[in-house]
Amino acid sequence: MLTQETMRRFNLLLLVASSVIWSVPANAATRPHYGGTVRVAMHETPQSLDPLSLAQVGVPNISRLLFDTLVVLDDRGFAQPALATTWQAEPGNQRWRLTLRSGVSFNDGANLEPTAVAASLRAANPDWKVLPVSDMIIVQTGEPHPNLPAELALPRNGIVHGNPQVSGTGPFAVSQYVAGKHLSLVANDQYWGGRPFVDSMEIDFGQTGQDQMTSLDLGRIDLAEVAPENIRRARAEGHTVQSSSPAELMALAFAMPPRNDEEIHLRNALALSIDMPAINNVVLQGGGEATGALLPNWLSGYGFLFARVQNTEFARTERTLGKQSGPLVLAYDSQDLVARTVAERVMLNARDAGITVQLTTNGHGDMALTRVPLPSLNTQTALTGVALALQLPMPSFGNGSANDLYSAEKTLLQSHRVIPLGYLRSGVALQPGIRNFNMSPDGAWQMSNVWLGSDKP
Repeated sequence: MLTQETMRRFNLLLLVASSVIWSVPANAATRPHYGGTVRVAMHETPQSLDPLSLAQVGVPNISRLLFDTLVVLDDRGFAQPALATTWQAEPGNQRWRLTLRSGVSFNDGANLEPTAVAASLRAANPDWKVLPVSDMIIVQTGEPHPNLPAELALPRNGIVHGNPQVSGTGPFAVSQYVAGKHLSLVANDQYWGGRPFVDSMEIDFGQTGQDQMTSLDLGRIDLAEVAPENIRRARAEGHTVQSSSPAELMALAFAMPPRNDEEIHLRNALALSIDMPAINNVVLQGGGEATGALLPNWLSGYGFLFARVQNTEFARTERTLGKQSGPLVLAYDSQDLVARTVAERVMLNARDAGITVQLTTNGHGDMALTRVPLPSLNTQTALTGVALALQLPMPSFGNGSANDLYSAEKTLLQSHRVIPLGYLRSGVALQPGIRNFNMSPDGAWQMSNVWLGSDKP
């Protein structure tokens, strides 16, 4: 007897089979091939190319082109082998053994040796003890660290060799670099994961969003960054745009913990006054999602439980229980035009609830409008990274269950040190000739398998 599930699977198989049959001629005509240069423009201006510096200025996509980590995470947040092929924790999760991949070399020709890997990890993590042993390394931490593989996958832990000229094992090598202005890359012919299809990449730094889109329209570049508030417009104008899941937290982070119950009521009132769905629809043009959580719902699965709805009446009630001796000073980045508009909307929403908010760009305030890119696709590592960026207490995860993760996030929110506003998407606009470009849910670029079609300008 055929069940509904059986019929669903049968119809899915027919659909897949038919799509394969009809796509054969097209695929045969568009088979990947080697060669060509991909031209990219970026807003950031990195002054150094080592993994730690790149992580600090928010350009992990450059780091992934040059440096490999011992472990990578798939789109579900599960650890997969990279420069390490196996790993094993000893009882207590404070001591880990990782076996290194053989036959790998740095772009300067040096072999990947345990001593170089250990030195690289020690430099990035001074609190760890990292020892080379035979064909492996041993990592020892001061506290139990059951989630170490996910932390090793962070771009800041890219394996680097050499000083001052750094070299990695990544799919591309540096050909020329002008700090903060331009980077030329060439394909690594000996890359252990397989040579990239394109021969080279040319990357211009310090380009505004408007300048990037103009260069894209004129055929000067092949890939442009698209800010969340411009994704909808770029698509409406006919550009090929790929976007991530909502993966950059926008939040109000308080400089100090609340000193008494009155300050807690005042912060609760402020949170209830903010109309984030309207900010998302009007200011961000649908480029994000409103949230009351620190992690996006698509990652944690429970973010909706922290949903917060604007309620000016309740906000006024909370305001009467709180005490405001002076204005709440909200700091924001003067170079971020969207941050300015969001800050102004927060100020107006707060005024409707009887709360006085004053804006500043000098970096000193009672709270700051902060943007935090999702640190990891692993939930525990992500929550730890968000807490670190917002200067919150480090979360405790118990035995690592979903309930423990929820409890850890709830505890951070109940500290009244942060008001989550929304999660924003990132986007890129591509020339039609760019093939096989993909973005991970967190916005990471996957460039190794990109190739150029015949319609590239």
